[in-house]
Amino acid sequence: MYNSRFLRNQSCLECRCIFFQSKHQFFAFAIRARSSDGSTSGNFIPRSPQESHRDSYTKMSQRSTTCTITISGPVSVESSRLGQHELSNVTASNKIITSYIRSGDMDSALRVFENMKVRNTVTWNSILAGYVKNLGNMKDAHQLFARIPEPDVFSYNTMLACYCHSLDIHDARAFFDNMPVKDTTSWNTMISGYAQIGKMDEARELFSVMPEKNTVSWSALVSGYVACGDLDSAMEIFDAAPAKSVNACTAMITGYMKFRRVGLAEKLFKDMSLKNLVTWNAMIAGYIENDKTEEGMKLFRTMLDSGVKPNASSLSSVLLGCSNLSALQLGKQVHQLVCKSPLNGDIRTGNSLISMYSKCGDLNDAMKLFIRIPQKNTVTWNAIISGYAQHGSGEKALHLFEEMKNEGLKPNWITFLAILLACNHSGLVDLGVRYFDSMVKDFGIEAKLDHYASLVDLLGRAGRLYEAVNLIKNMPIKPHPAIFGTLLGACRMHKNLELAEFAAKNLLELDPTNAAGYVQLANVYAAQNKWSHVARIRESMKANNIVKTPGYSWIEVDNVVHEFRSSDRLHPELASIHGKLKELEKKMKLVGYVPDLEFALHDVPAEQKEQLLLWHSEKLAIAFGLIKVPLEAPIRVFKNLRVCGDCHSATKYISAIEKREIIVRDTRRFHHFKNGVCSCGDYW
Repeated sequence: MYNSRFLRNQSCLECRCIFFQSKHQFFAFAIRARSSDGSTSGNFIPRSPQESHRDSYTKMSQRSTTCTITISGPVSVESSRLGQHELSNVTASNKIITSYIRSGDMDSALRVFENMKVRNTVTWNSILAGYVKNLGNMKDAHQLFARIPEPDVFSYNTMLACYCHSLDIHDARAFFDNMPVKDTTSWNTMISGYAQIGKMDEARELFSVMPEKNTVSWSALVSGYVACGDLDSAMEIFDAAPAKSVNACTAMITGYMKFRRVGLAEKLFKDMSLKNLVTWNAMIAGYIENDKTEEGMKLFRTMLDSGVKPNASSLSSVLLGCSNLSALQLGKQVHQLVCKSPLNGDIRTGNSLISMYSKCGDLNDAMKLFIRIPQKNTVTWNAIISGYAQHGSGEKALHLFEEMKNEGLKPNWITFLAILLACNHSGLVDLGVRYFDSMVKDFGIEAKLDHYASLVDLLGRAGRLYEAVNLIKNMPIKPHPAIFGTLLGACRMHKNLELAEFAAKNLLELDPTNAAGYVQLANVYAAQNKWSHVARIRESMKANNIVKTPGYSWIEVDNVVHEFRSSDRLHPELASIHGKLKELEKKMKLVGYVPDLEFALHDVPAEQKEQLLLWHSEKLAIAFGLIKVPLEAPIRVFKNLRVCGDCHSATKYISAIEKREIIVRDTRRFHHFKNGVCSCGDYW
């Protein structure tokens, strides 16, 4: 029972206070204060990394705790009324403080607090909980805690959470060890503090000596092991748990998906009798991350049909799925769903929409959305800069970068990755090198492997292959396979067999199962008619069970995605597609098109090579688009590999002959074909 120093009566009055979840992604806590019967209970809720702050916070804000204030001793009726009036004022003020903290307005909450003549323990705890919610106020939290007249277990647990959130784990443990009273929540908070920074041995040790565990204790440990990538230990704890909570199951689904064990995730999800939004989000995101985008989209529809409302995390995953499928119409439907939901003004959702429109080839709508967002953050700017970079509008991307800096926003490593991409696609080699140097020297951003890979690509594409090799040899960090893969692609482009063999050798030493390494080197040999070398590589692939990723292209028509492989035999409208291509071939040759047989990578007669080139997947998709897509709409085609040189040349002719805008996205960039010209300027 809570005691008040300022009111004494033998009757008990109750006041209620809502406590809050921290913004931290890894864990949150909720504590039930001592109730009128003298008992205590605690409940610590670990959150999976995929759960959105908004979703978790909504759940926490629905939890309340009841504290009892005792008024004892002989008092007059007048003083009793005065005491009740003061208590009423305290309760009202506490509610106002709660409201301010919930909305993130800590300054206003503090003003109300400082102006209160009378405070109870709930008042102090509310402000302390506010410091947990608003990270970075450890000093203020410590000073406030020292002023609490009679701190209770909630006070101590909240202060412990402050230490854990500030990542000062040693002080947190010292505070924990010296707490005069602990409940299960105290232990759970300390365990999650260790788990949050990857100290799972310490978390496990503390877990083993807990006097009493609850489902939250087990969930905290499972979530910790999943977060640090130790799936085996997570499975061990999960299997040993006497009860499988929703949070623990959700954490395991996240872990299974992270390690590409999709079947186990599906089974666990199916067996769960109770699921929350975070569970659905974990499955949807897991599908999309494991290249099972269609399954993720279907599950999202099932979630909606089940009456579960999506949050920003749900929509972010679904919009990424739309981007992966290049399903613009589906993305627009999701956008309509957003407009009808409370997430319409959510900046995270807005950022995801910008990325979706950019990656689906609709840069105009991406820019319209960008303009409408009133308070743009770094992610917003990164999304639009990356969009223009991918579409080959390097100068526009660089102009936006300058605008971003003028707005006072600090670029991060992702911003510079977009800037390097913009320079790459625009042939601004020296400027790209200067930006790379500026990133390190002027902004203090450490170059990551992705930055080095982009710089190698920038130099290699421009033909400065030996500079690229020197960069790789002098990197302060060990190159990953993608860097040598990038160099190998540049060597193929510039027909440098010596460096191609160097790049392939290093690539396959780092990743012997990398099919691209074999294929790219074989293509270099094929381009120089070294067919015996090509045969040797193909035999090596067969002996080592290396399977080439098949090239395919797809196009969305009337909300249906049509996929084509080279020399496709499955599409139901192949006859009309082949007829359209034969017609186009005649018209193209009349105006100067000559098939580039270098890109027919088979040792067959020239006539057969021409036929193989004509039936490349992107040409099949374009022909289908010409037949099906209305004249006023652009044709949008997507390919999982780099568009070949012959298809690039042919598409320029087709755009002029058919008077159509054709947009092709490959793994590197967007190509906008119109009136016989490509936006890339034949530099890609």
